[in-house]
Amino acid sequence: MPNSTRTSVSGLSSDFRSIRGTTALVGVLGDPVHHSLSPVMQNAALQAMGLDWVFLALPAPAADLATVVRALEAMGCRGLNVTIPHKQAVAGLCRELSPLAERLGAVNALVPLPGGGWHGTNTDAEGFCAPLRREGASWSGKRAVVLGCGGSARAVVAGLAELGFGSIQVAGRRPEALQAFLTDCQAWAPQLHDLPWTSGSPALATALAQADLVVNTTPVGMASASNPAAAEACPLSEAELSALPASCWVYDIIYTPRPTQLLQRAAARGCRSLDGLEMLVEQGAAALRLWSGRSDVPVEVMRQALLRELP
Repeated sequence: MPNSTRTSVSGLSSDFRSIRGTTALVGVLGDPVHHSLSPVMQNAALQAMGLDWVFLALPAPAADLATVVRALEAMGCRGLNVTIPHKQAVAGLCRELSPLAERLGAVNALVPLPGGGWHGTNTDAEGFCAPLRREGASWSGKRAVVLGCGGSARAVVAGLAELGFGSIQVAGRRPEALQAFLTDCQAWAPQLHDLPWTSGSPALATALAQADLVVNTTPVGMASASNPAAAEACPLSEAELSALPASCWVYDIIYTPRPTQLLQRAAARGCRSLDGLEMLVEQGAAALRLWSGRSDVPVEVMRQALLRELP
């Protein structure tokens, strides 16, 4: 094939880019993964950095995950992001884990090791913290309430602990899952406490009234092409929303739609807000620094690529 032939690659900031025999692969593994916006921002960054790499969304059914990870290593893949539902399973496929990934039991970034195999780490906590650090506020000793006790909540709690929060309450609707979360995380986050989230209970409203930061890690309020009506949902009831003090920050790790119902209603109460777009950008930028060994990752290029893509 002549060198002048060009192949279109989704997510690039220009219309076309050459794909050559020297082009290296990076990507994101998930199931499903077709909805991922990572290719949009990562390919924009790769082009700005002048790297002859391409970033693809790579579907990997759970039954084939080990085979896919080994095959990509054999192919010389330069790095991988990992998303739902593989963040915990892929940890067992790594030759080594970072201390943070080991604590969380979850990996969202794979870096090839010189002697073979993968180094597994987690950049979600760094991505979560970045916009809070940029605000310039001191979070030391402050009180946080985290809605949800799933996989994303682990990275959020790790970030809150790193920022120095004095109290972290995690609200969960399933007592067994909430207790398991505390059992796994309290060893490295002793300021963590459970907050049963039951209908009509005043416990959550009381915690919200005292909170300096509220973080939603549940999928409630996230829109998708197949379910746009989901954008009308809010994880907090009107009574719970009315407990939010105007001094409170509200951070929703969802970024579709922008803003979510939670952030709209919190803003109406005078609360300051953050959404998940910055977390997505910053965790992706952290991963790209690890893969490339470069510090000049163009975060603003990644951000603008996503903003052009989102409605």
